[in-house]
Amino acid sequence: MNQVPAIRSYLIFTGTGPILVLTTFASLTDERFVGKLRYKGITKFIAYEVSLEAVRERYPGGFPSVAADLEGVEDVRVLDFNGHQIMANFSLDELGDPVKVGG
Repeated sequence: MNQVPAIRSYLIFTGTGPILVLTTFASLTDERFVGKLRYKGITKFIAYEVSLEAVRERYPGGFPSVAADLEGVEDVRVLDFNGHQIMANFSLDELGDPVKVGG
């Protein structure tokens, strides 16, 4: 039986603004992950992994239910799509190296 990877959190800059997602896909470049974003109209993006603990602390109301929804499956869920709130919650200094998808 395949083991589902641990939950990861990413700040993704899209054409319409940033979104904060939780996912169990092992990589941002996993074609299944990219396909799910493409289905939602996101064909190009720049993403940064952010500390799961920081996300848990800054989203105490939404994190538990969104994370629970990912238990046992490989998928992605949007935790926040309010760009102003996301940018207020995270410093750019907290972000690591970007992952660029879509050329």
